[in-house]
Amino acid sequence: MLELRQISKTFNPDTINEVRSLREVSLSIEDGSFVTVIGTNGSGKSTLLNAVAGTFFVDSGSIHLGGREVTRWPEHRRASLIGRVFQNPFSGTAPTMSIAENLALAARRGRSRGFGPALGHGWMHELHDRVRVLHMGLESRLANAIGTLSGGERQALTLLMATWLRPEILLLDEHTAALDPKSGDKVIRVSEEIIARDKLTALMVTHSMSQAATLGDRLIMMHRGRIIYDVRGAEKLRLRPADLLARFEELRRGEQLDDTAADMLKRAYV
Repeated sequence: MLELRQISKTFNPDTINEVRSLREVSLSIEDGSFVTVIGTNGSGKSTLLNAVAGTFFVDSGSIHLGGREVTRWPEHRRASLIGRVFQNPFSGTAPTMSIAENLALAARRGRSRGFGPALGHGWMHELHDRVRVLHMGLESRLANAIGTLSGGERQALTLLMATWLRPEILLLDEHTAALDPKSGDKVIRVSEEIIARDKLTALMVTHSMSQAATLGDRLIMMHRGRIIYDVRGAEKLRLRPADLLARFEELRRGEQLDDTAADMLKRAYV
């Protein structure tokens, strides 16, 4: 379970560049829940994931994960509890190392490093079976350097690496945004399958209204560092992309955004 209690974060405080990215955000995510996060640019959605991951310490409030308070744990210590996939498909892997070697590192996260015993016959058999479920033919290319793969292939493997040891929470930060539509659809399908199969707790930031509406069992919308909409259960099942666009239109009217900002918002969330 993830629990955020009144967390706040301000960057460049007391300067002309001050940004209040998170404002007393409280959020509880039950084990096995798949939550999608949407919001306008600068709403705080990626900052929320970074706060959970320990990229920075929050200014106030507390963060609890898997029954532990991790508020002041550095990022490398939290890594044993968290799986994460970034927007850039070339983040989180060693490009000159083989697929097998990258996955061996993921399997030994939090333990002593080294490949000798990890790449034995039994391990390679398990590796072959796990990679085969991606349905990309990569099980026959385990010796290939991961840097030679396409963005979609690499992102699928990064997802496999992030979930190999069943993390307390999986953080997906717009992990299909840099992919072409076909590759993005494949990675989304793999994400759904792994999350459902392993009953993972997941928090996914997305700019896609379709993904936000159709994936997961809960959705939250952020604006100016706060959660302004939280829907789950039967209401989430009935949600459609048009409903979310209507929410953004309500937000636009409430904020009295100018026409240029409104047009930018519509383009970003189609």
